[in-house]
Amino acid sequence: MLRGAAVLAGAAATAPLLGGAARALAGSGDADALFKAGKFEQAGRAYEEILKKDPTNLHAARRRGYVGLLANQFSDAEKYLKMAIELAPDDKDANYFLADCYIRQDKFSLSAPRWKAAGEEAYAKWFAAVRGEPYQIHGDLARVPFQQMDPIPLVEASVNGGPPKRFTFYTGAPSMSMRASVAKEAGLSPVASQSIEYENGVIWAYYGILDSFKLGGIELRNVPVGWSSTESGEDVDTDSDGLIGTWVFYHLLTTFDYAGRSLILRRRTPETASKVRAAATRAGAEPLPLWLAREQYLHSRGSIAGVAGSGTGVVGVNFGGRGEMAAVVFGDTAEQLGIRSDYGRPIGTFAHSHPAVTYPCYPKEIRLGGAAAKEIYCETHPQAERASLGFDVRAAFFHCFFKPYNITLDFTDMNLYIADGKAT
Repeated sequence: MLRGAAVLAGAAATAPLLGGAARALAGSGDADALFKAGKFEQAGRAYEEILKKDPTNLHAARRRGYVGLLANQFSDAEKYLKMAIELAPDDKDANYFLADCYIRQDKFSLSAPRWKAAGEEAYAKWFAAVRGEPYQIHGDLARVPFQQMDPIPLVEASVNGGPPKRFTFYTGAPSMSMRASVAKEAGLSPVASQSIEYENGVIWAYYGILDSFKLGGIELRNVPVGWSSTESGEDVDTDSDGLIGTWVFYHLLTTFDYAGRSLILRRRTPETASKVRAAATRAGAEPLPLWLAREQYLHSRGSIAGVAGSGTGVVGVNFGGRGEMAAVVFGDTAEQLGIRSDYGRPIGTFAHSHPAVTYPCYPKEIRLGGAAAKEIYCETHPQAERASLGFDVRAAFFHCFFKPYNITLDFTDMNLYIADGKAT
């Protein structure tokens, strides 16, 4: 289900999580402006001040919880999201955020009622069905070579002890998934299912639990997994045997070594994190902030420039997937910054499995820390909402941008390190 996926990740949800009515609540204007600008720490303090004066302010409580969730500050997130739910037990957004907060901590049984309250019935059944410790990690290190780089990166993995399968990876997707025929071969049975509109038709999505998934020297056990089929039961996509999403990667210390054409996975420990930080320092890579929004969407701070100026702020960062563009520029950003765009050559694609139109564009520069590309091919998506997650995302960086670099994601301290060349 990767077709056209690059266009959507980073702009994220099809509908904003926080509606206009909530944003208009009295007293929250300055805090909301800080949040929208991606100044999350300042926004968090501003929401706390609002709550000191008005402990019944649902919007401030929910948004303060969201700030904590973006940075994996789970105690803060739980505190304020529970406050929001006490104020409004049926609030879908607060329940959604709290459910996400629980699954990031592998507290699946606690997440299930929250998913149900958020209207996500299939997720509620899925996570309620998981027994025992999920994502059990066996082994300390895996260095898995890319079998190919384009049009999608592929690595080999074993499913339930079977022969090697070719999996792609994409952080614009949440869970691990596989083709329906691979799930059948592995003996999987669904614990939940739902129909989903996909491109110009309907597919069925199924959810189950995988006993074993092995990537090189790392084995994961008791892993939530999804698969999909057409209404007639056929595989939806045959470009790969499956896809590894963000949920797998945030259980590990993950390096996307594009320059070295390999995926490096380590058990998350203070020792391995310290070694990674030291290696990044030696390579001249500064720690960049890492934020995780709406289950799987990764963000950091970067910039994009055109002839009329440059914009620095929150950008999406997406590893894996497909597409020739180095970035997608959202909303009116290209027009505002004077980015050269070719509106005479529209590109028909899909965003969130719905038809969308993008156009070629060529920013003067896109930059993430010390990594930069000049006059590189990108696409602009004028119809995308820059603030669909509640905060401005001017652009999202993709597969092609990262090819000269290695990138490590530290989900403990919530930092991203990007360095030139192969990982050491």
